[in-house]
Amino acid sequence: MTNKGKLARNKVQASTQKYVDIGEIKEDTVVMRDGTMRAVLLVSSINFALKSEEEQNATISSYVSFLNNISFPLQIIIQSRELNIEEYIIRLREKENEQTNELLKMQTADYIAYIQELVDMSRIMNKRFYVVVPYNPLSDKQKGFFARLFDLFRPDSAVKMRDKAFNNRRKELNRRVDNVLGGLTSMGLSAVQLDTQSLIELYYNTYNPITSANEKLVKTEKLRVNKQN
Repeated sequence: MTNKGKLARNKVQASTQKYVDIGEIKEDTVVMRDGTMRAVLLVSSINFALKSEEEQNATISSYVSFLNNISFPLQIIIQSRELNIEEYIIRLREKENEQTNELLKMQTADYIAYIQELVDMSRIMNKRFYVVVPYNPLSDKQKGFFARLFDLFRPDSAVKMRDKAFNNRRKELNRRVDNVLGGLTSMGLSAVQLDTQSLIELYYNTYNPITSANEKLVKTEKLRVNKQN
């Protein structure tokens, strides 16, 4: 790549990062540039239409109770992506090659052909449901307004929070997460909080839908930070 091409690429990356509000992701928490924090829950779904009228009413009642018991905003996100079965097909082909029974080998090959034909005929979408739980230091009612304002704009609430400030705010965020998890469970839903690696992959795939299909992320434990003197 020429110097001109490198400069153009760096310019695009810099301009993109300028509009991303995320400061850093650590300890299963998203830290925004303004000092606020986010936790993300991956939530299961239920087929409401297949439930009986009594079950539907119970679900609605649980949902209303859940909303009445929270005192902070939530963000509910439904993400639809075309299902990528490439890795699944690769694993099936490996199983096919490992088969010593000719009948099972033929059946595996037929199954692979069926899956590929099914995908070619129609776009199969994969839906995932997320609940984003926020925490804003300004919403801490245990402190006065000016104290909260000072906490938000002092240096330790910038992108690189001091450990003490981060841990205190994370505790408050986790209390909210536990509250939300309890409410979701009461509706018959299963939910799990995304860890650091899952959060990085989620945002990477969201902001880079085309690139992420071809370039997989490295695991966080394999990442190395170059320290400058």
